[in-house]
Amino acid sequence: MAKNKFHDGPGPSQRQLRVGELIRRTLSEVLARGDVHDPDLNRLSITVGEVRTSPDLRVATAYVLPLGGQGREDVLKLLARNKGELRRAISKKLALKFAPDLRFQLDDTFDRMDDTRRMLNQDAVRRDIDG
Repeated sequence: MAKNKFHDGPGPSQRQLRVGELIRRTLSEVLARGDVHDPDLNRLSITVGEVRTSPDLRVATAYVLPLGGQGREDVLKLLARNKGELRRAISKKLALKFAPDLRFQLDDTFDRMDDTRRMLNQDAVRRDIDG
């Protein structure tokens, strides 16, 4: 396997970040406009927080969360069921060599932020910070 001469760090490359953001915007737009032919999916409001791509850009993992956080598992099933149609819609709007295989995971960023906020509000931690 050839070594990428422009990127050798542990994180994603600029190209991965750029393509991931393009896919995120496009996927958000498709879901918001209801371009999918599934009434169950169209009636939900889904937030696409982030899209991470593999180094070869053939796999894109979208981190999603339904508005209000209700029905998380149902959203993953609906998105997986409509993966082919979503993939076609994204490839039609983006000029990529390959349409990436879409994978969906729940976005737990907000849960982690709440946990951090709760931890920082504990008396013992506050005492250590104020010192």
